[in-house]
Amino acid sequence: MHVPDRPSLLFVTDLAYPARGRRYGDEDVFLTSRLRESFDLALCHPLDAAALMDGFDAVVVRNSGPVLHYQAQYDAFRARAAERGTRVYNPLCGRGDMAGKQYLLDLTAAGHPVIPTVDRREDLPLLPAAASYAVKPKVGADSIGLAFVPPEELDGLDYGGILVQPRIDFRYEVSFYFVEDAFQYALHAPDPERRWVLEPYEASEADLAFARRFVEWNTLRHGIQRVDACRTQEGELLLVELEDLNPYLSLDLLPDRTREDFVAAMTDSLRRFLADAPQS
Repeated sequence: MHVPDRPSLLFVTDLAYPARGRRYGDEDVFLTSRLRESFDLALCHPLDAAALMDGFDAVVVRNSGPVLHYQAQYDAFRARAAERGTRVYNPLCGRGDMAGKQYLLDLTAAGHPVIPTVDRREDLPLLPAAASYAVKPKVGADSIGLAFVPPEELDGLDYGGILVQPRIDFRYEVSFYFVEDAFQYALHAPDPERRWVLEPYEASEADLAFARRFVEWNTLRHGIQRVDACRTQEGELLLVELEDLNPYLSLDLLPDRTREDFVAAMTDSLRRFLADAPQS
């Protein structure tokens, strides 16, 4: 495929989305200011993406907010992109949060180091004993619909659209950020009560091996992924979430050099993506 010297990108973002402890708009204003050095670029709200995308070489989905707030329009966007052969970055074939929470069940069943997850009453005995359990919708984001219930209430839940996990007593949460399969940086929240207060984290080789197994499992050739994990009191890392649709990047918390390296990695990734055969 011929790629223009300055490909055109439709950058999808909700600049006004009120995210707790995060400023979506600031991050995407910075990121687009740098991507404009290499691409012709326009920003649009996620509700406008389907109508506008035909005029661009690719669509980049970034801080567009939880799609459950506009599920019908998002489904229409995906269908139109598939019909038109539109290049969407991240590609819409991700197996993580992009496709819902089924991956937590699949990874649990396959024995991966993930917070144990079930979605059926008859599978509750497979979960470890805990003082309380997290109950969340299968289709959800940003902790929307999350509740904690004691063990004696589990049998009475309405199963079919929920996931159940033991509430983990963890030391801290940590996130690993990748462009394609290349690790970029890690951030962690030292205080479990302040999940959005992040600091740089020095990842060990064991940490990176943990994170890479999920990036490899997801099989996305292109795009940005964030592997969210928690460190248990015993020192084990467990997967919390594999964010492969529109992970917030916390670029404002990075040292200048790390932030510039990320922009360069994303720019190179986008060029490879535009030149590569579409992934289905």
